[in-house]
Amino acid sequence: MRLLHYKSDSDFGLTEFREGDIPQYAILSHTWEAEEVTFKDLADVTSKSKAGYGKILFCGEQARRDDLQYFWVDTCCIDKSNSTELAEAINSMFRWYQKAAKCYVFLSDVPRTTAHSKGPSHQLLWESAFRTSRWFTRGWTLQELIAPTFVEFFSKDWELLGDKASLERCICDITKIPSKALRGGPLADFSVTERMSWAETRQTTREEDMAYSLLGIFDVYMPLIYGEGKENAFCRLNREL
Repeated sequence: MRLLHYKSDSDFGLTEFREGDIPQYAILSHTWEAEEVTFKDLADVTSKSKAGYGKILFCGEQARRDDLQYFWVDTCCIDKSNSTELAEAINSMFRWYQKAAKCYVFLSDVPRTTAHSKGPSHQLLWESAFRTSRWFTRGWTLQELIAPTFVEFFSKDWELLGDKASLERCICDITKIPSKALRGGPLADFSVTERMSWAETRQTTREEDMAYSLLGIFDVYMPLIYGEGKENAFCRLNREL
């Protein structure tokens, strides 16, 4: 597992750790957008001009505030040009989020004004923005919500909105995921059908990822075959259940 750390106040380095030697770390959950910083970009000084660099800066700064030296961001901690590494990362993803000391959720479509405002009317605005956030519609963010113990939600301007515990009732209503699952209860206590239902309204950019994003939810290891199509990917997943 590769983890980011500060080399200086505005520069990051990557360190690779073996499974038994991984230190405490923070982890970022977000939705991919234009100009994300990739693994190869990180070695290029021009990567700082990319819009996605702000997410890395935020995650690093928030980790330092939480006394965590290391942090993980999927866009640049995985070399996605290496198919073997990508497959290993996807099969390990649930565990990586589960073992994180803190998970920071960046909601790029929840504005600062709703985070700062006070009073009942503004609370309604805040809830509306939160409930309709794109983050709740993506396939990969399902495990990123369930796996970590400590999850904090931030607005597009990096302001804390609340955590998984304080927002639990709202999150349950949005996702239809029971509180027991959000609180770290054994996922095996929920039927296959129920766990599948948590993902039925979500989407992924690559169709096969709808199945691959559920591997951790079902505690399954499975090779990735991009190009096999969504139906075949789910057939293989179902054979493992």
